[in-house]
Amino acid sequence: MTDIEEIVLPEPARVGKDRRQLPSWRWEELRTTLWVVPSMLIVAAVLLFLVTFQIDLAAFHDHLTLPRWIRTGSADAERQVLIAIAAAVITVVGVVFSITILALTLASQQFGPRMLRNFVRDIGNQVTLGVFVGTFVYSVLALVSINSASKTFVPYLSTSVAEALLMVDIAVLIYFIHHIAKSIQLPEVIAGIARDLIKSIDAEFPDAVGAPAEPAERPHAGKSVVELLELIDERGAAVPSQVSGYIQYVGYSQLIGIATRTDSVIRLEHRPGHYLATGRPLAIVWPRGAAPEVALALSKAHVTGPHRTLVQDPVFAIDQLVEIAIRALSSAVNDTFTALTCIDWLSAGLGRISGRVLDEGVYRDAAGKVRLVESDPSYARMVNRAFDKIRQAASAMPAVLIRLMDSLGSIMLDTTSVEQRDVLRRQADMVLRLSEATVAEPNDLEEIRFRYQRLPAEEVFAQPPHSWSNIDPV
Repeated sequence: MTDIEEIVLPEPARVGKDRRQLPSWRWEELRTTLWVVPSMLIVAAVLLFLVTFQIDLAAFHDHLTLPRWIRTGSADAERQVLIAIAAAVITVVGVVFSITILALTLASQQFGPRMLRNFVRDIGNQVTLGVFVGTFVYSVLALVSINSASKTFVPYLSTSVAEALLMVDIAVLIYFIHHIAKSIQLPEVIAGIARDLIKSIDAEFPDAVGAPAEPAERPHAGKSVVELLELIDERGAAVPSQVSGYIQYVGYSQLIGIATRTDSVIRLEHRPGHYLATGRPLAIVWPRGAAPEVALALSKAHVTGPHRTLVQDPVFAIDQLVEIAIRALSSAVNDTFTALTCIDWLSAGLGRISGRVLDEGVYRDAAGKVRLVESDPSYARMVNRAFDKIRQAASAMPAVLIRLMDSLGSIMLDTTSVEQRDVLRRQADMVLRLSEATVAEPNDLEEIRFRYQRLPAEEVFAQPPHSWSNIDPV
């Protein structure tokens, strides 16, 4: 029987106040906003106006001469031009983005509510909003400057630049209409999520199976992982969570640092992407004396929120593709081809994961001592998350069941262990059993059985890898 003691933070209110977010998390958080890029472009517009205003002042005092192509109208004429530009730009911003949000809201009902979040993250949408608002701010500043320095002062250069910015806005508007019409197309949505999945896999699991080891491996010192896990179970102190939400980011380097300073070992009970309720064990620390200090570090190193993110959580992209697929398979939508597209991209992502090293559960300090332990990312969990719900929704749908079988065979060619192939073959067995129970047409059922028989046998993988390319799982 274990003897785990619970440690309570002395001041729960300090959790949110003292929480630090690491650079990669900050970048993701800033990227998922509609105000950062527009704010930067507004600042750029203000700086541009200050430059042109100083040049206009210098020309007004005859310190320099402006080119002949610069506008030379009266103050009233320039004022009317700037008013028209400012009014037109801000009107276009309101109308275009209102219609866009409405279209995306309707699209999200079919693709899933995360569609709006992807729209917000899109850099093209952020730049478009920033260019329009920046032009509006510049035009207003130029309008205010008329007669501000003198009753006869007219900012000719500033007005000409405002007209040039208006031409830029027209080009950006054309780009935006094309971009938004393209981005809400279903193949583009699915491909974008798949690209995020590949990037997340490369960032989280960068080491390929069989790659040459680093020339200078970190030494191992202290107790073994097995011994430490036994000590943690018997004598560890549980650190409860002070907030509820999805774990969005874990600062591993911070935790290793605090564990090194306190000469302790931390076992994380949850990975990024898991939901954590207040009071549930966040980690277990050994020895118990280090638990209060480690508890404060845990509150700073863990970032939680109301939704999941792709940072350290590739399974989130898998779930997004699965959500689109099962929506497409619902009786209300009945879009088989969309589900097939999602299965194809899931196959590509899982094939990439199959060739990566997933054992990242043990972290050591510079001396080689184990300081941080977490549950290994499970290959079986990722495969099951990708195929279980789609298989369950594809009952009596031969086209989808055939594609599932083909995808499993394709992923097998990328596997690097018997355990991975066992996971995939288990999924294939379930697809076959579902087909035999729900597919009424004998020819369709025979086709599914044929695809199942064409799955690569274990004997194939005993051959040199270059010979696998001749295998056609289809």
